[in-house]
Amino acid sequence: MSRYAGHVQLVTTRFGETIRGTTITAACSVSDQPPMLLACINNQNENNQPFFESDCFVLNTLGAQHEALAGAFAGFGKLTAEERFAFGTWTTGATGAPVLTDAIAAYECRVVDRKVTPTHTVLFGEVVALAMGDKSASLLYLNRGFHTVE
Repeated sequence: MSRYAGHVQLVTTRFGETIRGTTITAACSVSDQPPMLLACINNQNENNQPFFESDCFVLNTLGAQHEALAGAFAGFGKLTAEERFAFGTWTTGATGAPVLTDAIAAYECRVVDRKVTPTHTVLFGEVVALAMGDKSASLLYLNRGFHTVE
């Protein structure tokens, strides 16, 4: 799978007072009517529990300028949630989940379905709000490293 290029996304959620974020490449558009996305969350990471209980998530599309942020949320450096969120500038979106203010795009979603597989849970979300940032080079992950594409 290291040869499968993926656009780097930072998925965030809020459940009660707990905020959580993680870096993923397994996300895509499902439909445009209604606008719906999916995001795959690793079941083996106990810190991901808020994703499985929350009714919302935000898919923050990352650009080349977000490489350090992507690494922090991927677990590089073993940072706490507070330390990870300190890497970016955030606002609270319509769903209550954290939105990266300088994301290429931030899709706020209400969870409409979940599919549990042995390793991941697929969250299906209807887009309820969208924030568009500046166009910039996209951040990709390929061959176990970050790359950019214009």
